[in-house]
Amino acid sequence: MALVYDYEYFKKEIRKLTEIDLSSYKEQQMKRRIDTLIANHGISGYDKYITALKSDRELFEEFVSYITINVSEFYRNPEQWAFLEKEVFPEMIRRFGKNLKIWSAACSTGDEPYSLVMALSRFVPLSQINIFATDLDKQIIEKAKVGLYKEKSVAAVPEDLRKRFFTKVGLSYKIADEIKARVHFQEHNLLKDPYPKDFHLIVCRNVLIYFTEEAKEEIFRKFYASLSPGGTLFIGSTEQIMDYKDIGYQRRNSFFYSK
Repeated sequence: MALVYDYEYFKKEIRKLTEIDLSSYKEQQMKRRIDTLIANHGISGYDKYITALKSDRELFEEFVSYITINVSEFYRNPEQWAFLEKEVFPEMIRRFGKNLKIWSAACSTGDEPYSLVMALSRFVPLSQINIFATDLDKQIIEKAKVGLYKEKSVAAVPEDLRKRFFTKVGLSYKIADEIKARVHFQEHNLLKDPYPKDFHLIVCRNVLIYFTEEAKEEIFRKFYASLSPGGTLFIGSTEQIMDYKDIGYQRRNSFFYSK
């Protein structure tokens, strides 16, 4: 009788290979994405795909990039960034001073941490800004370090900041080295790795929608532990923290929660 290699087997093998726990992602949605990817390569079955991932580095990197869903843009949901600039930054500077400790978690192609630098530059000299930015995907981090973006990605950047910090290169826009210098990138797995501590602001937006409710709650609790007292968590427009009071957060509005 032939062995049937099911999705449970695949998840276990992927965890051994990549340390990514697919059980923490919504199964139907993730399985559909992976099945499509396997079919696109003309590979039949999870076992053969696992074998190919072990021997083909390019295929392996493509897989990691594919499942770490990277959709990002500068100043995504501009009204939320307006609230950050009008309410959150001024209060943080009054409370903590100008040397703010900020973490952009699951930062994707760098749009978000670079947006944070630009937004904060209205209040603080660039030389005093340091953003810690992390993502699971090494390839995406490398792309973020290059800092080259399509026009659609930079469409919501305020005009004065776009003129000051971007250079048009062909059909793309390159972000200024002085902005890139203020962001420090590092690989980090939100589901597995230890969380750094004592942040005044943590930004993690439109990522957790792909996770199970249990995984989301665990991450929100870990973010809470990573914030300094009075620190703020900024989440995405597609997300909400259902049990924020139980964790210890105070809700400032739909997207900002304070410790």
